[in-house]
Amino acid sequence: MANKPLTGLAARLLADELMDEMAIRQAEAGAAKAQQSLFRYLLDKKQVNPKGLMLAVAEEFGLPVMDLAAYDKAHFPTNVVQEKLLRKHNVLPLIKRGSMLFIAISDPSDHHGLDEIRFNTGLTMNPVLAEESQLTKMIDKTLDDSSQALSDLDDEELGNLESLEVSAVDDDAPGDDGGGGGQDDTPVVKFVNKMLLTAIKGGASDLHFEPYEKAFRVRFRTDGVLHEVARPPVSLSPRIASRLKIMSAMDISERRKPQDGRIKMKLSKTKAIDFRVNTLPTLWGEKIVLRILDPSSAKMGIDALGYEDAQKQMYMDALHQPQGMILVTGPTGSGKTVSLYTGLNILNTPERNISTAEDPVEINLEGINQVNVNPKQGMDFGQALRAFLRQDPDIIMVGEIRDLETANIAIKAAQTGHMVMSTLHTNSAAETLTRMQNMGVPSFNIATSVSLIIAQRLARRLCSGCKVKMKIPTETLLEEGFTVEQAAKAEIYGPKGCENCNNGYKGRVGIYEVVAITPGMQQIIMEEGNSLQISKQAEKEGFNNLRQSGLLKALQGVTSLEEVNRVTQE
Repeated sequence: MANKPLTGLAARLLADELMDEMAIRQAEAGAAKAQQSLFRYLLDKKQVNPKGLMLAVAEEFGLPVMDLAAYDKAHFPTNVVQEKLLRKHNVLPLIKRGSMLFIAISDPSDHHGLDEIRFNTGLTMNPVLAEESQLTKMIDKTLDDSSQALSDLDDEELGNLESLEVSAVDDDAPGDDGGGGGQDDTPVVKFVNKMLLTAIKGGASDLHFEPYEKAFRVRFRTDGVLHEVARPPVSLSPRIASRLKIMSAMDISERRKPQDGRIKMKLSKTKAIDFRVNTLPTLWGEKIVLRILDPSSAKMGIDALGYEDAQKQMYMDALHQPQGMILVTGPTGSGKTVSLYTGLNILNTPERNISTAEDPVEINLEGINQVNVNPKQGMDFGQALRAFLRQDPDIIMVGEIRDLETANIAIKAAQTGHMVMSTLHTNSAAETLTRMQNMGVPSFNIATSVSLIIAQRLARRLCSGCKVKMKIPTETLLEEGFTVEQAAKAEIYGPKGCENCNNGYKGRVGIYEVVAITPGMQQIIMEEGNSLQISKQAEKEGFNNLRQSGLLKALQGVTSLEEVNRVTQE
């Protein structure tokens, strides 16, 4: 039976030569199966250039196309459509004239969305087509700008704030998320919520709330670098601290000792973000730092972490050994936890019993038995490990090897048929081995139990949209550590900066030194060789050190030479 002729948008796509007929018919079948419009299906699957698709849709539906970048968002009508409807249907009001509302949309087939807004506002809809990615960004910017920041409040509003916040602190029990009693209307609550959401949207890893004598600032760490985002009035420092402590289930009356807590923020029905919160009493009040813990970071997959092919294979081989010890090392914030959890996620199958002891548990993973270490209550790493060994384990993860007792128990576990994974705070793979010797671990035990060491750093990734080629003399490249062959054909890129990145960088990539413990290495360890001898042996056996791995990332155009110099040491 012959295929029915293509109609509507499908026919338009064929006429504009954006897709061939077979691909269109497959897309139509896929859209029907997914119960989506053809437009939405193609956009989600990225099968067609978004701009070409938008123009085809505009022509087919007879709608004008608008470049939102040419609009001044300050003139957009606010409080016309509820925020939840704007985000639900990805639409943005542009102009209101009487009972007519000109509204930017990306999917003209979403009749239900326009009908819902029409019913909600009582206005007549006049849709204008805009590119989806541009529309989403403009909605975020407009809604963020319409939320009032504390630093913009006038004196009258600050005067009202005191009584509002006192009732919030007095009425709330620790652990209350501020949902009752209309507290979400107070400026402090709005400001704190806005900071948390802005940090998540901006890809920040940490938030710092810092009080000083004459100032109070909020800083975010984005792509490994701190930058200031707000300066609320210094008089509000205790109230913001109280709000954060209430959300974290801390004791708000205790201001002289550090406290630890946790906040869980639900972003949607399926996505939630955890914040690890710590308070520190300083000279002018409590400094509060929040670490954003995104469970999805452990499920990115090993390919997204930045390992070179040979390094990735070594890690995978070590993971699938029946016993041994994998050690990940690097400074705080270098991505050690993500590396370990990526490995655990690979091993997390119904056939394996996996237990972890952490201080504290950062990423929750179903199928893994996670224990929070709490020395005050008698649960330290050593005690947790001893308990694990009585629980029929296959794989054990120790958050950090800090002392000889923990090291000895972990090594015995690795020698008796278990896979053990852990971290140490050292600068390189060679120093990890000598650090264990300095702890008092016998050299024989180190040589026979440790199977792989990963030293790592996180470098900022160059923005693919605006990075620029750099002109660097060959002599300089050779001085930086490139080989003659690499320097001869090197194409090094640097940051420029655009609206889609942070000063030319977007995201981070791992730089790794992955060293397998070979018979040659074992011999040096048994002879109690120093870190220099171990490093020379690793180089002899072809393992790249951190510097060499960083230079490879610069050659690949992933990061800049400046960034490699920042995170690696000669």
